[in-house]
Amino acid sequence: MTSFQKQEKIEVVVMEEGNSLVRRWEDLNIDMLVNIFQSFDLFQLISVIPQVCPAWQLACSDQRLWKTLDLSVMQSNFIRIRAPPYVYVDTPSREKLTRILKICLNLSRGNILTLIFHYNLYVDDNQLTYTAKRCPRLKRLVMPAWEKLEKQTICSAFHEWKDLESLTMPSLEEPAYVIEKIGRSCKKISELKIMASCDILFASALVSFLPNLKVLSVRCTELSKHALVILLEGLKKLKVLNISHCIITEDLPQPTPIKILTKLDEPILEKASRLDKFLTCMSDSCIMCQRIQNDEGFVRWYKYADLWKVDEVKSLAI
Repeated sequence: MTSFQKQEKIEVVVMEEGNSLVRRWEDLNIDMLVNIFQSFDLFQLISVIPQVCPAWQLACSDQRLWKTLDLSVMQSNFIRIRAPPYVYVDTPSREKLTRILKICLNLSRGNILTLIFHYNLYVDDNQLTYTAKRCPRLKRLVMPAWEKLEKQTICSAFHEWKDLESLTMPSLEEPAYVIEKIGRSCKKISELKIMASCDILFASALVSFLPNLKVLSVRCTELSKHALVILLEGLKKLKVLNISHCIITEDLPQPTPIKILTKLDEPILEKASRLDKFLTCMSDSCIMCQRIQNDEGFVRWYKYADLWKVDEVKSLAI
């Protein structure tokens, strides 16, 4: 028997009626049930196992099964549109996400510490509000798609997450208001990953409202030299900065076009020397760098399967 065929064996003794007690599946120790259920995927855990018997349904609510809710296997069925919110999600897709969130959040009983959404899983205002209230202990949130969310809904959700430590988010056109609200509500945030460009406004907002950041990743995007300087000078507690595969640009006086840097200059390297880790890659031979250049700094992640989950910073990878 090969290793992947091995399964934990549980002895179940069935006796003739009247001779002895029968050891039934529902009578198994809850620790043993939880241990077994950890090998099942999310959809088996929420749709099949709780229907077997009350004891199994109770075991499905054990907090050991709900430290992480990983919805990175789900994607919305959507099309992009020109008018706000710029994304249309069809009704069956939206209703499926609502149904799964309700089941998972009821079973988890407020014990979820890590919540992961797919890059193309679009959460709406009602879904985020419902989720926020039922995940009061959340410490890590990976939610790269915010297009269907109102600013006030986002701010209200983060107000519920006082213990949040790690966040993966998109870029924002007007970041100051939202970042300020996040900073005031989530004072424990120390790790941040931005899944889009980080311009001067965004960098300035991070320095102003998330000054305690220790780890920051802005990989695979366009990053201006000025924004990079703001981050290096302004985030005094920063220990790890990842700008791998970024297109680094420099604004020059008009009418000179924007300059794309092929390497980092000495002043930048000097500012970064205080960091424990400064992760960079600007190599023409790097496949990921080539992809970013082909996508002109705005990554079409749908072309690259699950590469959006990758990060050179281990704690930010999925």
